[in-house]
Amino acid sequence: MTRTRVLAALLMAPLAIAGVLLLPTPWLVALSAIAFLAALWEWFRLSEIDDTLQRTLLLLANLLLMAALVWASPTDSGGSLVLFKLVSMIGVAWWLVAMLWLRHFHFASDHDTHARVFKLAAGTLAVVPAWCALAVLHAGDPAPTGLRLVPQGHVWLLTALMIVWASDTGAYFAGRKFGGRWFARRMAPRISPNKTFEGLGGGLLLAVVVALAMAPLAGAGAAQLPLVALAAVATVLFSVVGDLFESLLKRHVGAKDSGTLIPGHGGVLDRVDSVLAALPAFAVAKIWLGF
Repeated sequence: MTRTRVLAALLMAPLAIAGVLLLPTPWLVALSAIAFLAALWEWFRLSEIDDTLQRTLLLLANLLLMAALVWASPTDSGGSLVLFKLVSMIGVAWWLVAMLWLRHFHFASDHDTHARVFKLAAGTLAVVPAWCALAVLHAGDPAPTGLRLVPQGHVWLLTALMIVWASDTGAYFAGRKFGGRWFARRMAPRISPNKTFEGLGGGLLLAVVVALAMAPLAGAGAAQLPLVALAAVATVLFSVVGDLFESLLKRHVGAKDSGTLIPGHGGVLDRVDSVLAALPAFAVAKIWLGF
């Protein structure tokens, strides 16, 4: 299983990086919509929507919402990101609410209609803002200038993704090496018993290092690096919330993975749960901090 997991990661990572750096924003936004909607399909399964027709109609409704956001954002020069930024901010607000949900483990854990409604709303509030934040980051610098081969916005989006990847990697190795050594209490024992505060510290450290290494490539000056580091810390913390929230959904229904599409990795949602929370956090931090 480990070999399969590594091989799948070695295939997916270069494709993701190439797509972020080389594709024009409209193409990347369209392709990412497919991936995020696939994750949302799995979210519906964790919300116990078992009927295929119901899940299809719900997915179509979210697709229409995405299309409406694009349709409502035209300008003479091609497009406006105002609505996308607003929805990204709504996403940040949602993940703050999700932190409270995590503290109340049993909320919406009963298998009735009301629980499903809450979880379906949560799915839209998780997926659509993340997709909007991806567009905001990628389109941040609309065209290459001078000798720059890759627009700054493309590099900023890659930076956000690499912060999440670095956080996962740092947390894994720090957790294995130091987990439980300094903090006896686990982060969320009822939701994800293996997560430790030592792992969180290792993930934060590696993520900040990666962010500071990537920021100059995206055009950040030396004076902006502390702001980038601050944004990286916020992004990691939100990514942990996204990861824990998907784990909560799986705990409620007794599922190990969200799906089986990716060999060794489970489903699409298993791969993007952290990203769903991280992208709005990084996009809003970048706007508010001005780097």
